[in-house]
Amino acid sequence: MKVYRYFYDSRFFMKLSGPFKQILTLNNLPLKGKLNDESLEVISNGGILTENGKIIQTGDFTLLKQKFPDSEIDWVEGEQIALPAFVDAHTHICFGGNRANDFAMRNAGKTYLEIAESGGGIWSSVQHTRQASEDDLVDGILKRINNLISQGITTIEIKSGYGLNAEEELKMLRAIKKAQTKTKVTLVPTCLSAHLKPRDFEGSSEDYLNYILDEILPKVKAENLASRVDIFIEKSAFQPEESKSFLLKAKELGFQITVHADQFTAGSSRIAVEVGAKSADHLEATIDEDIEFLANSNTVAIALPGASLGLGEPFTPARKILDKGGILAIATDWNPGSAPMGNLVTQASILATYQKLTTAEVLSAMTFRSAYALDLQDRGILAKGKKADFITYETDNFQNILYHQGSLMPKNIYINGEKIG
Repeated sequence: MKVYRYFYDSRFFMKLSGPFKQILTLNNLPLKGKLNDESLEVISNGGILTENGKIIQTGDFTLLKQKFPDSEIDWVEGEQIALPAFVDAHTHICFGGNRANDFAMRNAGKTYLEIAESGGGIWSSVQHTRQASEDDLVDGILKRINNLISQGITTIEIKSGYGLNAEEELKMLRAIKKAQTKTKVTLVPTCLSAHLKPRDFEGSSEDYLNYILDEILPKVKAENLASRVDIFIEKSAFQPEESKSFLLKAKELGFQITVHADQFTAGSSRIAVEVGAKSADHLEATIDEDIEFLANSNTVAIALPGASLGLGEPFTPARKILDKGGILAIATDWNPGSAPMGNLVTQASILATYQKLTTAEVLSAMTFRSAYALDLQDRGILAKGKKADFITYETDNFQNILYHQGSLMPKNIYINGEKIG
């Protein structure tokens, strides 16, 4: 696997990258609702001027070169297009072990409960992750990060949730924090101790949620390991009322909230909105009345088509969410069980085919709308003052990105205006 290294000059100077056949800025697009491709800003013969990790200006390459004659030129060879780097707003890439047998059993007709009862499912990943050392977890995270970088992803959310006790959850979050010191990609840690009640916990689900509030989250805050808290609301995990109480208490502790919602049964996306969650993720089982409720809020609907593909479940009703005026993001849900693919563009392209999403809607869902779900409004758009994370493809038309459904890979990846590779 290609290993990405980073080369930086300590001096601050303007750098002009180009000329690009096309620059797709994704600028001046609304945060909410449906988008048509005619609204996309496309700059021909474009240049991207950066300084100190920020975008100074985008525009015609020749004119920018004349206007800023002292800028360093980052010459682009051949026909390439540029657009904002992707944001993966939902992953579980900190884990130990492998669950290939789960996938084989599902395809052979076994149910989720049957697989869990036979030793598979989330509890299998919990056992493997507990057995892994912190350094083992760091190595695994970095390997998966390199895969995501190669796809053009430079901001990655990573959840805990395979430790399920104070010692092991903190180990996972410390591993994510350590991985951040070894990569220039932005990592956004999320505490998902409320993934499910562990089998070895003596007490009720409510007791376990109180254990998280009393024994895990204060340590997470003290060590600055995460500012976000997630919970899986589902019949097999945590019930709506106890989950709502838990989320409100987590907010009182100063955490942002996100929710695994409506994956198999409807109703929990409403709780996400009611508690002011940044996002409601999954939504494969969301019903029409809850779509409208969600769309009338600023809670981002994160579609996870990898989980639909991995489990053989329906896709998130992305078209309805957008038509009602909601905010749609698309993420990989990369995890060892239900979504092992980890290929964002492939998943998004397939979702677009089945949900009839425009190119503008899909690319926005993987850039600035996904960044908004992580409370990062400084990226995902190529405009003045934004973080200079962008990617290029060796093609003459940005439409080819989704057309090739993930087989067309980025040519170059830029983080803070610096090319990595």
